[in-house]
Amino acid sequence: MAAKPSISDIDAQIEKLRERKRTLIVKSAERFARAATKAGLAEMEIADEEVERIFEDIAARFRGEGKKAASASVASSPRPAADATGAAAAASHDG
Repeated sequence: MAAKPSISDIDAQIEKLRERKRTLIVKSAERFARAATKAGLAEMEIADEEVERIFEDIAARFRGEGKKAASASVASSPRPAADATGAAAAASHDG
């Protein structure tokens, strides 16, 4: 019969798991930060709410909810349409 683990043994295991979780979170954050920097997003002023919405859209896309979520977010997006170069289309100022 195996000996029962002591409370201190369980506490040590919990602490190891917490440290492992922190490490995984940091590595994941660094990975996304590198991708954002490489794409030039780090230099843009984008509101936190917009960044969160974009990441939710990306997550939905990779969960298989992509077409439904993407079309809903495009329809509700307040951003101006982009032209062929990806730049936002300028509004006409011709009265």
